[in-house]
Amino acid sequence: MIGKLTGLVDSLGEDHVLIDVSGVGYLVHCPSSTLSKLTVGAHATLMTEMRLTDETIKLYGFFTAEEREWFRLLQTVQNVGARVALNVLSALSPRELERALALGDKGMIGRAQGVGPKLALRIVTELKDKAPSMMLRGHAGEAGAPTLAPHGPEADAVAALFKLGYSQSTAAEAVARAVRDLGEGTALDALIREALKGMGR
Repeated sequence: MIGKLTGLVDSLGEDHVLIDVSGVGYLVHCPSSTLSKLTVGAHATLMTEMRLTDETIKLYGFFTAEEREWFRLLQTVQNVGARVALNVLSALSPRELERALALGDKGMIGRAQGVGPKLALRIVTELKDKAPSMMLRGHAGEAGAPTLAPHGPEADAVAALFKLGYSQSTAAEAVARAVRDLGEGTALDALIREALKGMGR
């Protein structure tokens, strides 16, 4: 399996990039969020996922390992294939996707091309409880507390509420609402206070 590619960006297409790795060109399908960070002639490193079918071998590339994890997770939902998963990641950043799932916001998920109301609802329903574990690494630390993934104040706030005894999904939903109300870049202590207030209403 090819898990990572590093080489020169040979050309960019609407939904793919050609990466030259020591004279071999790899055609890699990417979300627009990844393509927007690439420049022809520049070096690039992509985290990749290889898919083999009876007819084709396809490579999918992502700027971060986190995007690749979301790509995999989205495809666990019925009727979500690689193309739809790429469209969702083109429409929403991982953080926006986490927040949409935590809030059950099917309208936000439905912004992705090819995702109708029924499929958006299915994505929200099936992945809502998995959003917190994407914000936090799965391995447990002391007293069962999860170890933080690098997501800044939002993940720190979810971890703090988890340590207070709230479930990960409840904590993630409360923090997502707090961020929606207070805005991006809110300090950790303010996020925790707002999340606790929201759960107390």
